[in-house]
Amino acid sequence: MPENPARPMPAHIPVLIAGGGTVGLSAALFLAHHGVPCLVVESQDGPSRHPRATGLGPRTVEFLRETGIAEAVDAVAIDMSGGNLGKISATTLATAVFPEPVPTTALPAAGSDDPGRFTPTALRGTCPQHRLDSVLLPAARDRGALVHHATRLLSFEQDADGVTATVETPPGPDGQGGRRVVRADHLLAADGARSQVRTALGIGTSGPGGLGAPMVNILFRADLRPYTEGRSFVSCDITNPEAPGMLLTVDGAEEWIFHTPYDPGTDGWDAPDPQRHEAAAPGTAPTLDAFTAEHCRSLIRSAIGAPGLDVEVLSTLPWRPRAQLADRFRDGRVFLIGDAAHTVPPVGAFGLNTGIADAHNLAWKLAAVLGGHAGPALLDSYEAERRPVAALALEQSLLRLADPRLHWDRSPQMAAARRAAGALDPMVVHLGYRYASGAVLDPQPELPDPDDGARILDGTPGSRLPHLWLAGDGRRLSTLDLVRSRFTLLTGPGGDAWVTAARDVADRLGVDLAAHLIAPGAAVTDPAGHWPGIAGLAGDGALLVRPDQFVAWRAATLPGAPADALAAALVRLLARDREPESGGRA
Repeated sequence: MPENPARPMPAHIPVLIAGGGTVGLSAALFLAHHGVPCLVVESQDGPSRHPRATGLGPRTVEFLRETGIAEAVDAVAIDMSGGNLGKISATTLATAVFPEPVPTTALPAAGSDDPGRFTPTALRGTCPQHRLDSVLLPAARDRGALVHHATRLLSFEQDADGVTATVETPPGPDGQGGRRVVRADHLLAADGARSQVRTALGIGTSGPGGLGAPMVNILFRADLRPYTEGRSFVSCDITNPEAPGMLLTVDGAEEWIFHTPYDPGTDGWDAPDPQRHEAAAPGTAPTLDAFTAEHCRSLIRSAIGAPGLDVEVLSTLPWRPRAQLADRFRDGRVFLIGDAAHTVPPVGAFGLNTGIADAHNLAWKLAAVLGGHAGPALLDSYEAERRPVAALALEQSLLRLADPRLHWDRSPQMAAARRAAGALDPMVVHLGYRYASGAVLDPQPELPDPDDGARILDGTPGSRLPHLWLAGDGRRLSTLDLVRSRFTLLTGPGGDAWVTAARDVADRLGVDLAAHLIAPGAAVTDPAGHWPGIAGLAGDGALLVRPDQFVAWRAATLPGAPADALAAALVRLLARDREPESGGRA
């Protein structure tokens, strides 16, 4: 996608993002959504056409809904509503026995408790990463983010006031190009598992690192509809010894991915860690240079079981499952997000979704600090919140990698095995984690149940606001829709004093603070009558919800001076030294 020549690279930008993959583009979208100017520099010439991750979790889809692009992403997603969205195994695809289709509404739940009980939206199926990027990139640019491809971050230095970065750009229409210096208030490292930014900062990693043999990811085009019988699946393990690997859906018809191992030899792209994991025995798999287009076509025909299949090889990408967690997610004014912070094996669709959630968590905090509404210490909560979540995602993925049945076999017989292994319900991993940091008052990070979303999403500070369908403005809307990327106070019958208090506190602190009374006869009503009990409140209690839809503070009942209590809570949450003496912005 060509750059906009009317938007030259600035000398100063509030946030510089190194890396324009899905997580970097998500960060740009979220920052721009909050009104923060940002610049993405990406070394590739354009968006990658090679899909990697394909599953978007329910929390990610909530972000898309919040920023107004859920429908656009759903339009490019693969309709698998009639498929089983699961994993099958066969000698070849032509010999596969497909299970009966099970209608689904969201991929990550994989047969778990109905995600529609806990989230207001879901895609109709998978969304390969390159398709998601095709929506994220224009959405970020439309909101003012600058994205420069073929541009490398060469080096950076930080001081107490910001980051000075040297980038290299290609020649433009005016003949200008080469090295440029950009000054930023903050730098986000979204530059992948081998992050140069992380390395430059000297931040180490923990975890097993590389797992098993390196793989070749072959993106190809072939009409496989005669072999799928109209059925949909996420992946198919191919056990044919002539072409062992895994077939993944891209569009479910003519575009597919085949993963197959290769022998790294002595000069492999990513040699295994011999003390940790065994690679393919030498000679049992071809070396990387053997993966010519003709060899790839031959492998694919053997995997499908169709010797005469017409196959177009689009691209190949060497890769290796990795499991690592950065020791720190922050160094001064530099923050690690996505694979730069954590690399999660691709079982459960936890990796990409965790990275996108990093960006979402950090964006509102940077906006609050840069806008003067919060103290710099608010940014300390990023690592305090996101590193434990990444560690959980990594742990859960490794459990599933060791025994894939923990994820794919949702039969009642496996329930005991999942509990014994410590495997959480996928919905809990995607949606049910809790935060404990200075940006939450009285958090309770321990999950009350590994499987029951209703017990986890119960209004406890540090948990995501419970989803409940409400009525307002003549339409159905979710409790999450009320938040609209700002601090929001939600109360119920008997909570009129909270609405008055919120107006007073918004003026006193200069904070964008909304308040909603959910009660019969109010602008927002609860036809089912579940509010406020679903949030652990009495009729006159209130939840203070952060811009990222997480509960920051809960007042179960109305205190004697609600405005003072609310102001004190916000001052603490925003890491302010004190409340302004005369109102207005601090």
